[in-house]
Amino acid sequence: MARKRKLLPLLENIQIEGIAAEGKAIARLDNKVIFVPYAVPGDIVNIQVTRKKSHYAEATITSIIQPSPMRIQPFCKHFGVCGGCKWQCLPYEEQLKAKQQQVEDALTRIGKVPFPKILPIIGSKKTKAYRNKLEFGFSNKKWLTKEEIESRVVFPDMNAVGFHIPGAFDKILDLKECFLMDDFNNRIRNGLRSYVIEKGYSFFDLRNQTGLLRNMMLRKTSTGEIMVLLQFCIREAQEEKETLDVLQWIKATFPEITSLLYVNNTKCNDTISDLDIHTYSGTDCIYEQMEDLQFKIGPKSFYQTNSEQAFALYKVVREFANLSGNEYVYDLYTGTGTIANFIAGKAKRVIGIEYVPEAIKDAKENAVLNNLDNIQFFAGDMKDILTDDFVALYGRPDVIITDPPRAGMHNDVISTILFAAPKRIVYVSCNPATQARDVSLLSTDYHITKVQPVDMFPQTHHVENVLLMERNN
Repeated sequence: MARKRKLLPLLENIQIEGIAAEGKAIARLDNKVIFVPYAVPGDIVNIQVTRKKSHYAEATITSIIQPSPMRIQPFCKHFGVCGGCKWQCLPYEEQLKAKQQQVEDALTRIGKVPFPKILPIIGSKKTKAYRNKLEFGFSNKKWLTKEEIESRVVFPDMNAVGFHIPGAFDKILDLKECFLMDDFNNRIRNGLRSYVIEKGYSFFDLRNQTGLLRNMMLRKTSTGEIMVLLQFCIREAQEEKETLDVLQWIKATFPEITSLLYVNNTKCNDTISDLDIHTYSGTDCIYEQMEDLQFKIGPKSFYQTNSEQAFALYKVVREFANLSGNEYVYDLYTGTGTIANFIAGKAKRVIGIEYVPEAIKDAKENAVLNNLDNIQFFAGDMKDILTDDFVALYGRPDVIITDPPRAGMHNDVISTILFAAPKRIVYVSCNPATQARDVSLLSTDYHITKVQPVDMFPQTHHVENVLLMERNN
């Protein structure tokens, strides 16, 4: 006999006290911390406990008894269901305070090293429509909200275009509006949905691996160039005809698209790095502009998804690097070489290292595009490339810039940085917690002299942080 699950309590008149990690708010009851999403400090709420551990619990709001004076009305109808933009109910100035505090808490509690007063966070001028890239999934299994289920309405059409629901890999929330990009994303998504439903074309079934329309990626640069990439799952001649019909409709309906691409993906996942991309119309890439530099962006290229804030971030990096024109600079986790290109004009030589070969190919093309002949790029695992022998061969760096993934740097990389002994380390991170951990390991030889948070993603808890570390005397 299966063990009966213990019913978890409904807690009434609970006051939300503050904001915790991962964007959740916190309440306390009987000396136990309770994490609550979509709550605002000052709210009085009824909450349903969903998970209970010895030292903490997780809960969801069932009703707001008294909203906080701080709470504002979310601007998106999908708030609370979509899983993105979780801080819409929090004024932007409060979001910035919370992100600044997140950086300070990480350095204090995890880094446990001295640091100067943190510079005021650089906020984003745009708090909506700031992304230059979005991806939408197609599914024949639309996610039904609690209200839709309780309405007992039968939905004959379960096709959806939108975002995956967190924790439900095969379910898609059918988006009617999205404020992460300008209105082009709404026009093409809603228009395409109506067209393919009218034509009777099939939406992808992730569990059964059937259906034609699978995914759509949009990219738009600050110069106005637009890329649209459609993923299809084509197995029959009829599906080839339907694919061409869809592409022709998009081309005719949205003439502003400069790069219309498609890919046939019959795999079990949506990754396209190993697939051939076909150009239906226009060019096979688009270009981003930053100062007097151009960056070529292909369908597989990485580029910071907030173009304006990327510029603000890179200016901080360049300032912290404090280059005079005579320095050797190592740019670790260089990606497509945006930082390397951005600072090359003020350095003697830049060495860029990245583990993704396709990214290095883009990085080299960008260097050629910008007539920069003082950059070399290397592809491979950082801990394997950045060795003592490599440093001896290519020169000891005066400055190291590192921008690792959320997991931070491998211990071997940290050891090699310490061996290379640059005068300055500029550490860019999208995860203050792992950054603080790495800083603690570097603190044997270095100390923090500047800390600058940058908000790249308004309406979310995510924050970018730039640290300057200088070698101890």
